[in-house]
Amino acid sequence: MRLAKYLAQCGIGSRREACRLIEAGRITLNGHIARHTDPIRLDESLNCLDSIELDGSPITKTETLAYWILNKAVGTDCRLLEQDETSLIHLLPKAPRLYPVGRLDKDSRGLLLLTNDGELTHKLMHPSFAHSKTYHVRLNRPFTDDFVEQMASGVRYKDLQTLPCQVRRLSSDSFEIVLTQGLNRQIRRMSSALGYKVIDLQRVALMTLTLESLAEGAMQPLTPQEVAVLKAAVTI
Repeated sequence: MRLAKYLAQCGIGSRREACRLIEAGRITLNGHIARHTDPIRLDESLNCLDSIELDGSPITKTETLAYWILNKAVGTDCRLLEQDETSLIHLLPKAPRLYPVGRLDKDSRGLLLLTNDGELTHKLMHPSFAHSKTYHVRLNRPFTDDFVEQMASGVRYKDLQTLPCQVRRLSSDSFEIVLTQGLNRQIRRMSSALGYKVIDLQRVALMTLTLESLAEGAMQPLTPQEVAVLKAAVTI
């Protein structure tokens, strides 16, 4: 098994985060600075036969996988920065270690999946899997039907062309959009390119997960059924 994949299964973070730790030289394998290409030896019970450390602390076993949903409020920063008072890290339990699957801008709100399942995170985040995220968006002024058609067909900005997506009007100045891309500040930049400013952006669904009645700022664990349905949807 590749080192990054094993670290993700240990709850260290996503494969991407594991790769960052390896690149930073913070992971050692059998007393040596680890490389991405280093394989991990497992016995028949899938126990690791190698000595792995993060910043000198042994990684000895796989954490119990946990899955939570957070209704993020505006003002919470998804970067896990201990020194930032607005950081999401101050809302998370000490154990198990949870990480956000993707980010919501500080000035956006809504559904955020938190987990230590690195494999699931990888499948949800990698662009080749094209999983859906649904948002409700309010603009600074009413928009035309032409705006809806342009958003749905794809918008060009900063040498980027967004993929076609589903868009439907909710009111004179608000709409629902379903994206399978994960470009930085994509909805805000698409709207700006067409002459509008986003004044409220809420993620209301991620694949099969929805906010339902979860209060803003609150978080709760997913039920076993919700986890099973999500994993089934991811593997399709």
